[in-house]
Amino acid sequence: METKASLLEQLRIDRPPPAPVNTGGRRGAKGLIIGIIVVVVAAAGGVAYWKVSQADAIPVESVTAHALTTTSSTGSPVVGSILDASGYVVAMREATVSSQLVDRVNDVLVQAGEKVKAGQIIAKLDEGPLRATLEQSVAQVVAARATLAQAKLAAKDAGPTYVRQEKELAAGLISQDTFDTTKASYDAAQAAVGVAEGNLAADQAAVVVNQRNLEYTVIRAPFDGVVTAKDAQPGQIVSYSFSSGGGIADIVDMNSLEVDVDVSENYISRVHPDQPATITLDAYPDWHIPASVIAIIPTADKSKATVQVRVAFKQKGDPRVLPQMGARVSFLADAPSNTPASGPSSAGTPASAVNTTVVVPSSAVETGSDASTGTVYVINDGRTVTGHSVRLGARSGDNQWILSGLDPGASVAIGDFSKLHDGARIRVTQQ
Repeated sequence: METKASLLEQLRIDRPPPAPVNTGGRRGAKGLIIGIIVVVVAAAGGVAYWKVSQADAIPVESVTAHALTTTSSTGSPVVGSILDASGYVVAMREATVSSQLVDRVNDVLVQAGEKVKAGQIIAKLDEGPLRATLEQSVAQVVAARATLAQAKLAAKDAGPTYVRQEKELAAGLISQDTFDTTKASYDAAQAAVGVAEGNLAADQAAVVVNQRNLEYTVIRAPFDGVVTAKDAQPGQIVSYSFSSGGGIADIVDMNSLEVDVDVSENYISRVHPDQPATITLDAYPDWHIPASVIAIIPTADKSKATVQVRVAFKQKGDPRVLPQMGARVSFLADAPSNTPASGPSSAGTPASAVNTTVVVPSSAVETGSDASTGTVYVINDGRTVTGHSVRLGARSGDNQWILSGLDPGASVAIGDFSKLHDGARIRVTQQ
């Protein structure tokens, strides 16, 4: 029996003891699962809240305000433009030089494009007939002087006879008829002197006229300038009537060039005499010429609702500036703006101070009845906007210059201005 029991004991398989059960690990796995569920639920709630908030947000586009960097011909910055206007270069001193006679052209001594000085001969007319007329009038003066001398001699001879018979009549030595005949002869002699003097004066005046007409056959430049057109050729008959083709040449004083522009009545209050400006010619778009306002013509064009403004070049005589060129004038502020724009924004927020003129799309500016001011909405962290009151400058195409109230680099909203206000939630759809 013992042998059998020991054999059975040997046949038993020894198994390791079971591992102890870890109840704390089960609780950790359960907590992790619960945490994941909480995070998922919170994320879903956040997404739902974001969707709801975005549904209420105002969709806008975001644009950046850029600093204006236009420079003048001297390299200095041009800032503070408050108005742009287009016009043409015009000459305040120009003339179509013509003949003061009806005569034939013998020679034209200038060509288009030549510079001329005041008094320079530019053409000569046929002087033959006029010289002959002058010589004839000179001969008539000689004859008139001889006639006058003869009349004076006759008057002198008649004088003693008249005086003697006047005494004889008083003494009763001659009859009244005899004295009357002598007096008549004496008076006629005196009158003949007066007639002869008048004829001499007329003949002398004719000499002066004929001499002047002879001088008119030499055509001279009336002032310093440039010949812009040659209107006559040798052999052509010219006259003082422009309708008859009396012009010899067109001359323009290049130092009298200026720009005339038409400014809308709505913006004429921004312009005043001596105001600084820059002129940009269509032919040279990168050349900004210093200028100033000469005068505002005190009348308006009712058909165009504009007022004409004269603008002067500060530097005269540049050969690139030609009459009738197209030009654009930028009227500048009297001084760069270094202070904040006056007045609060639409919601009471003070406008920011700026030192530089900036440009934004015109669709980013809310304007009111006053064309010189407006409101822009600056984006804060891509979620809300703040209104800023700005002072407006020139408007060129789709761009609006802002003189003060907005910093360069600011993000500005373009959207429905009827919904935008200080603190309004926005959703940027495009940048």
